[in-house]
Amino acid sequence: MSELGVAAVRHGPFTGRLDPETIARYAAVTGDRTAAVLDGGAVPAVFPVLLVFAPNEVARADLPHAAYQGARGGVHGEHDIVLHRPLRPGEMLETWSQISAIRTTRAGTQVVMHFDQVDEHGAVVVEQWWTMMLLGLHGMADLGTTPAGHRFPDAARARPLGTASHHIEADITRRYAELSGDWAAHHFDIELAREAGFGFVFAHGLCTMAICTHRVLGLLGVDDPGRVRRVAVRFAAPTPLNCDLTVNAFGISQHSFAFEAETDGTKTITHGRLELRQ
Repeated sequence: MSELGVAAVRHGPFTGRLDPETIARYAAVTGDRTAAVLDGGAVPAVFPVLLVFAPNEVARADLPHAAYQGARGGVHGEHDIVLHRPLRPGEMLETWSQISAIRTTRAGTQVVMHFDQVDEHGAVVVEQWWTMMLLGLHGMADLGTTPAGHRFPDAARARPLGTASHHIEADITRRYAELSGDWAAHHFDIELAREAGFGFVFAHGLCTMAICTHRVLGLLGVDDPGRVRRVAVRFAAPTPLNCDLTVNAFGISQHSFAFEAETDGTKTITHGRLELRQ
């Protein structure tokens, strides 16, 4: 394939609200037990992803059609969220989206979508980076700057902080899709999941990310998600339904922590990073 280029256009604004009723439903779906969220006084750190699905689709449309034709499939490879201040239930945020980076790897091409989420005063409150891997695609020109790394430090394994478990219920995909609008067929239809290369239907990756974040905060004894400055993960494998997800947390520094998650010995989340405000 000849080299493909892309025009990175900034799209928006897409207006959304950190709706208290939706936050309560989100907490129920993702098993958030933190008191500040259950009392209606705080917003889960991963909740702003619900506002980026439509902006993501618009940004992805800037890729040339030939890129999708040249790939044998696409997966959500990584997600990174930076929170510049605590979120307030009920506040409005405007989301802006654009393709911010493209990198070719052995497995294919990474396409990074960047989202700025700003408040009524125009201040950036949240930044997100959604990395999509187009499997088998080569020939796209590199673009932009990738987000900061969050690789699991080897030294952190010597500082385990604990393990937590969460049961992935069989109906979690429907409940999460009702909140997010993500009705991708491989979360519901086994035949279509098999066509995509998977032997089972599975939970949404961003739902699994939220579950892991809650569990790590619980292990740290942090009951206020407003203390989270950053949370980032790599989606290593799908998380099956009706299984137990085990989350393992490790210390990096006083305010920085690494985590992983697995089901039946298969790691589904790797290179997890959670950072607290100092």
